[in-house]
Amino acid sequence: MSGHSKWATTKHRKGAKDSARAKVFAKLIRQVEVAAREGGGDPATNASLRTMFQKAREASVPLDTIERAIKRGTGELEGARYEAVTYEGYGPGGIAVIVETLTDNRNRTSAEVKHLFSKNGGSIAEPGAVAWQFDRKGIIDVKGPVDEDQMLEWVLEAGGENFTMTSDDVTVSTEPHDLGRVRDSLEGFGLTVRSAELTLVPQSVVEITEESEAKKILRLVDAIDDHDDVQNVYANFDIPDAMMAALEE
Repeated sequence: MSGHSKWATTKHRKGAKDSARAKVFAKLIRQVEVAAREGGGDPATNASLRTMFQKAREASVPLDTIERAIKRGTGELEGARYEAVTYEGYGPGGIAVIVETLTDNRNRTSAEVKHLFSKNGGSIAEPGAVAWQFDRKGIIDVKGPVDEDQMLEWVLEAGGENFTMTSDDVTVSTEPHDLGRVRDSLEGFGLTVRSAELTLVPQSVVEITEESEAKKILRLVDAIDDHDDVQNVYANFDIPDAMMAALEE
């Protein structure tokens, strides 16, 4: 959990620094389209679409933009047809990396993702080579502070699996199919949910102790994450807070 939380924080800070709002919008809109195509255009009956709809709204994507994306997904409006393609590989220090993409040109995206790996000290692996090192989970970020005993009671009642706390937030993990229900329950207790998403959580992490290695890893992950077709990048590294702070300065 710690590795995931730190990387999520890193991505958040990077996005704020880059002000890459248009790129974030484009990725979220693409996810909304695919969710609508695969499960229908009604968020009430399509859990994936409901999750992506909420995620897009949390990122301040305009409502009419989301609605047009849904219509493209259901075929009411014309648009490109995207398919999900996942890549697995290794990064500096032997870390495991999983890259999730949505693309309208598989051959182009494959070539470009492979190039990003090789250019930044990584290598592509065969399907299944590193996926076994990750578990699919729902992750809910709750605004803190919250009393720990009270939070434990609420998480158990909501059906969550586990949680970790800092002074500012609480991270709750769930089984994938329980994400929406647990989120709704926590909000029903009066908690402020900042985000709720399905993600891949590493079963164990590679502790990074050298700053030079950390720089190489972040360079690889940032380069891949910046690609227009890439939706998510997951990796099993853990950089200490002090080192991460130094790298961000």
